[in-house]
Amino acid sequence: MDKPDFKLYLITEYQRLKEIETNKYNLEWNVKRILSKTNYHIQTDAIKKFIIPKKDYKKDNEWLLYAEEADLLNVALFDCTAKDWRESNSKLADKSMNIRDFASINELAILSNIETINAQMIKENIDKSQRFDKLKEIAKYQKAVLNDKDFMKSLKKLNDRTYVDKQNKLDEK
Repeated sequence: MDKPDFKLYLITEYQRLKEIETNKYNLEWNVKRILSKTNYHIQTDAIKKFIIPKKDYKKDNEWLLYAEEADLLNVALFDCTAKDWRESNSKLADKSMNIRDFASINELAILSNIETINAQMIKENIDKSQRFDKLKEIAKYQKAVLNDKDFMKSLKKLNDRTYVDKQNKLDEK
């Protein structure tokens, strides 16, 4: 291989490795974004239909009910409110970052799960303190199950749109 060919090969290989590295982080970021949004709408719909009609809130203060429910989940999962996190991480908060931006994929999966469970309990008119106790118990259980798993390692990129479990691929051979 002469010098120009080697140089081209080296540049091409470097670009390929950088693309692999970038895709790994993009995949993780995309998974986190999807997980953090997945069941949020289910919970907010339950708040809109089952809590707001029962409260004596002015229309422009309804956002407080949504914030209270979000903090119920934050405390059940992360042991702190959004405000507590912002005060402890002011430099990150100044950059418009929040606790969920730093949550693991497992934590975001749990958050998504407890959003749905909370929505159901809201529909069933279960008291907030009872909901909190149950959500905390569920979050603790799910953390114990998921914390020794690393789902990102089990994902393999096949192309720009498809990711599969490596083990399933090996089983097919």
